[in-house]
Amino acid sequence: MTTEAAAAAGALQAHRPMLLGLAYRLLGSRHDAEDVLQETYLRWLGVDRSTVAEPRRYLSRVVTRLALDRLRARQAARETYVGPWLPEPVPTEPSPFGPLDRAELRDSLSTALLHVLERLTPPERAVYVLRSAFDLPYAEIAEILDRTPQDCRQLYHRATTRVRQEDRRFTTSRSERERLLEAFLAAARNGDLATLTHLMAADVTAWNDGGGHVRSARNPVRGADRVARFYAGIWGPRRGWTARRLELNGEPGILLTRADGGRYTLTVAAAAGRITEVFVVGNPEKLPPAD
Repeated sequence: MTTEAAAAAGALQAHRPMLLGLAYRLLGSRHDAEDVLQETYLRWLGVDRSTVAEPRRYLSRVVTRLALDRLRARQAARETYVGPWLPEPVPTEPSPFGPLDRAELRDSLSTALLHVLERLTPPERAVYVLRSAFDLPYAEIAEILDRTPQDCRQLYHRATTRVRQEDRRFTTSRSERERLLEAFLAAARNGDLATLTHLMAADVTAWNDGGGHVRSARNPVRGADRVARFYAGIWGPRRGWTARRLELNGEPGILLTRADGGRYTLTVAAAAGRITEVFVVGNPEKLPPAD
């Protein structure tokens, strides 16, 4: 590596956790986020860096624009994805996205929120992430997106309105989600339908992402009774599963492993003391490497 290339790499590395976190929140995919950072590095290597007064600001703009291009292409191709699409679960102890010492940074990584953000337009998602997670002023967001500050304010208003329509379904504390998650898995493995049903809201929805690579429900499973029977059937007694607790996307999660090596991650959202959403990812292309 030349001296110039080393200097460029060092400058990018200084901001890498934040940039990776930005790309991941925009895309919901660690793999795609890493690709965006690689392309950002190539562009950074080719620019006259002596003219860049604020590298973080410049790099944030490049990452955001590349991520939005990728997001638009992915949305166009989403119709071919088999079953529900869920964000890629990422272990966050330690966090590859830098410190999660602010509630906004931690909450903006949650599977539940990222799943809601999939319903926004790419510009709405970008403004929402830049404003709510990174607290950027509208003037800087406007520069990144090549829009006016007023446009960005309107995009943020639309985005927050749509998010608030859903966030009533994930309002419980971290400790309460952890309790419900543990109780849910224990009841499913014991085949305890009564307890499972009691743990969930009547309108609970279960999302299962197998991506066509593993057996998985290809449509959301809705309603406490149906969800209870579904998971008791696949995780019940004598099914041979092992479970490992870990932090995923800044929240309590569980990695389930079958005797044949098949793996799935499990997280939940909850409100008013009941599970409102169940998120299970079994697509091996999205799972963290096995230990």
